[in-house]
Amino acid sequence: MGKTLSEQEAEKFLEQQGFPIVDRELVKTSKQALEVAEDIGYPIAMKVYSPHILHKSDIGGVHLDIRNEKEVEKIFKKLMQIKHAKGVIIQEYTKGISLLLGLKEDPSFGHALVVGSGGIYTEIMKDVSFRVCPITPKDAQEMLQELKMYPLLEGARGKKKINKKKLCKLLVKLSTLVKKYPTIAELDINPLLVNEKESLIVDARIKFN
Repeated sequence: MGKTLSEQEAEKFLEQQGFPIVDRELVKTSKQALEVAEDIGYPIAMKVYSPHILHKSDIGGVHLDIRNEKEVEKIFKKLMQIKHAKGVIIQEYTKGISLLLGLKEDPSFGHALVVGSGGIYTEIMKDVSFRVCPITPKDAQEMLQELKMYPLLEGARGKKKINKKKLCKLLVKLSTLVKKYPTIAELDINPLLVNEKESLIVDARIKFN
């Protein structure tokens, strides 16, 4: 019987493997929420926490760019009223382009790495690129170039170019993770936020065989 890690467990696992995770903490009370928000520093993001909720955005379970205590209290109350809510995750709010990053086990080829458009438009855009693991830095670059959204990464419309060097390094590193943990059946990172400075994992799920 396989094991599926919760969002919190998956992020902790990836952090232990040296992957960059956004600063975050799970809270159960309004008082804790205010304390953690203060520690992390405004602006923050708040998400409902529950092993039973996969698509948080669809049910109003994600709030971004929260800037004061009044908002924190109001949103905490709102999130805890969502069915199956077990707590609230307070996160550092980072701006960037949302990517989907993942590993899938294929019966014929073994593990494959996937990268594509992330965030709430993943299902609509279906803008993805695949490679069999492990990949090289050259493969990583080619995967990005295959995406329809590639011009955004290059700084379209006057935006700053993202740090592609860090992103490619992250893709290569993730593709080698299955060598160390061959029982990974599925790994989903969505979103991975990328900007001119860094690539940060904001949400993750991992399923083991």
